[in-house]
Amino acid sequence: MQNEEWFDVVDEADRVVGAAPRREVHARGLLHRAVHALVFDGTGRVLLQKRSATKDTFPHCWAASASGHVDRGEDYDTAMVRELGEEIGVHVAAVPERVCRIEACEETGREFVWVYRCRHDGPVRGQPEEVSELGWFTPAEVDAWVAVRPEEFAPSFLLVWSRCRPEC
Repeated sequence: MQNEEWFDVVDEADRVVGAAPRREVHARGLLHRAVHALVFDGTGRVLLQKRSATKDTFPHCWAASASGHVDRGEDYDTAMVRELGEEIGVHVAAVPERVCRIEACEETGREFVWVYRCRHDGPVRGQPEEVSELGWFTPAEVDAWVAVRPEEFAPSFLLVWSRCRPEC
């Protein structure tokens, strides 16, 4: 598979110890890295994406505004800027603010995660291979939705939201 993504494999301290193709990283449960963004508009609504049917994990589930793996040789900040542009068409002039770090665990798929926050009032456009739907929601609406239908969300989003959501 020539076009397969490669990720840095990391140790328990998030230090790079090797590299492997995506398929192998996931099949073997190797520790690796990811980023998640919570994008807010000027009224305080958060943008959520519904993962496309073709996603290999949690298809049709709602998730953070943008998220993705950190590619081999890439750092967290570079990955976040790339994912915002690729997934939802948000091109930022500077790296968004880091709001919290989540240790690798089952909910994250054995990924160390940095969560970022930014404001965006312009148009958004979901990449069809990644995103089937985008929606703006108040934090209170997300809280209520998560409380009654948590199965509609990717487990990583539930963890991100519980630890990094804005104070209302």
